[in-house]
Amino acid sequence: MIKLVVGLGNPGNRYLFTRHNVGFMVVDLLARRWGVELRDRGCQSFYGASSDGVYLVKPQTYMNESGKAVKAWVDLGFPLREMLIIHDDIDLPFGVVRLKFGGGSGGHKGLRSIMEETGTGEFARLRIGVGRPPGREHDHDAIVDFLLSPFSPREEEGLVVVLRSAADAVETVLRKGLDRAMNLVNKKKSELGGGDSESELREGEGAEDMKKSLKEG
Repeated sequence: MIKLVVGLGNPGNRYLFTRHNVGFMVVDLLARRWGVELRDRGCQSFYGASSDGVYLVKPQTYMNESGKAVKAWVDLGFPLREMLIIHDDIDLPFGVVRLKFGGGSGGHKGLRSIMEETGTGEFARLRIGVGRPPGREHDHDAIVDFLLSPFSPREEEGLVVVLRSAADAVETVLRKGLDRAMNLVNKKKSELGGGDSESELREGEGAEDMKKSLKEG
């Protein structure tokens, strides 16, 4: 059973709406949905707990040392198997949301830090596709700049849908368990590019509303 939902990202306004911070964004959205304030400090994190006892966690160690915060929660008595780690993934196209358990880091420095600090990759992950820099898909420096840059205006509109889908996926894990949630979430066509995604963009909160509310949260 998942007891901690950990969104990876970098603290500070400089990184607030960058691609590398989608983990933070999903946790912020869940906090708003559940009426949770992420005001408590401990284990090198900001956190808050839902009425059901599920903790929402935002490590404040910067991405490359995310494992230090996660290890502090493990040492406090929360097993890694009871955590769901939310992170950006350049190997998934923008808009794709996928659940998985275990595996390597895929070059993601936040995941690598967690694995180094805890000695294992056996934990649940929610992967949020951000894609790669067009035309420079395998250029390391371009990828770093891409991840630490804000989403494009077009992506920002789609991001509203992506964050909702990711938050829904977390809630599915909590209601149905990881195995059942993987079957439900991973078979969905979640890559943005028209159709149903476009119609959903016209409903509810827009990109500017989202940015304002996440910044305030």
